[in-house]
Amino acid sequence: MRQFSGKTAFVTGGASGIGLALGRALANLGMNVMLADVETEALDKAVVDLRHSGCKVAGIGCDVADPDSVEAAAKATFAAFGHVHVVCNNAGVAAGGGIDDISLDNWRWVIDVNLMGVVHGIRSFLPHIRAHGEGGHIVNTASMAGLTAGYGFSPYAASKFAVVAMSEGLALQLKPHGIGVSVLCPSYVRTRIGESGRNRLPRYGEAPRLDPASPAGLMLAEIDRRLAGGLEPSDVAARVIAAIRQDELYVFTHPNMREEVDQRFAAIQAAMDRVVG
Repeated sequence: MRQFSGKTAFVTGGASGIGLALGRALANLGMNVMLADVETEALDKAVVDLRHSGCKVAGIGCDVADPDSVEAAAKATFAAFGHVHVVCNNAGVAAGGGIDDISLDNWRWVIDVNLMGVVHGIRSFLPHIRAHGEGGHIVNTASMAGLTAGYGFSPYAASKFAVVAMSEGLALQLKPHGIGVSVLCPSYVRTRIGESGRNRLPRYGEAPRLDPASPAGLMLAEIDRRLAGGLEPSDVAARVIAAIRQDELYVFTHPNMREEVDQRFAAIQAAMDRVVG
C-alpha cells in the first residue's frame, strides 16, 4: 500500500503509547483516523490534541475483548469515514505470570485483550476491506516476546506468540486479495503497558498482589526500568509506516534482540538435525 491520503485507518489502543503514535503518523499522511480505546478520558484528550494539529481524527470507546464492542466501533468508523483501509490491532496489556502464582484471571484477561482483540478486529474489518476491493493493510501488534522465551511461562508471551503465528497465516491467505499484513514485534518501548492494570475490567477480578522480592516481583521491577528507557513510540510508528509501504510481514525495531532470536532458531535447528541425523 503506497497511497495513504484520503483513506481511513482504525487503531485500537489509540489513546496512548504505540497506538497514539500510529494514529498520529497515519493522520500526518493525510488519512482519516479512528482511535479506539477502553480508556475514554485519555482517548478524548488524544483526539482533541490531534485535531488541534490539523488531523482528521475521531475517537470511539472500545473494549477489544468484547466482539460486540469492536463490531460497534467498526460500524461507527464506516459511518464517520466510509471505507477503511488500514486496521491496527494494537491494544495490549500485561500481567504477572510465572510458575509461582498461576492466576487464571490474569490469563483470561491477557489472552482476551492481546489475542482475541486481534481476532475481533480482523473479524469486524476484513470482510469490509475485501468487499470494497480497494486494497488495504492489517497491522497486528505482537512483541519480541512472541519470538523468544525471555518472558518465560506467562500469558503475555503466549498471547504474543499466537499473534505472530496468526499474522503469518493471515498474510498468506490475504496476499491474493491485495491486502497486506504486518506483525509488529518491538522490544521495550516507552509506554504505560506496565500500568495496564488501570484498564483491567471488573470481570477479570483484581490482579494478584506480587511480593516485590519474589521472582515475578523482581522481573516486573526490571521490566518497568527497561520500559522507562525504551524506544520512543514515534520511532516504532515510523517503522510501521515503512513496513506498510513495502508490504513487509515482520516489523522489528530493536536490532539488539537479534542474538536472542538466533539462539532460539539455533536450538530449533539443532533439534531438527538430531531427528534428521
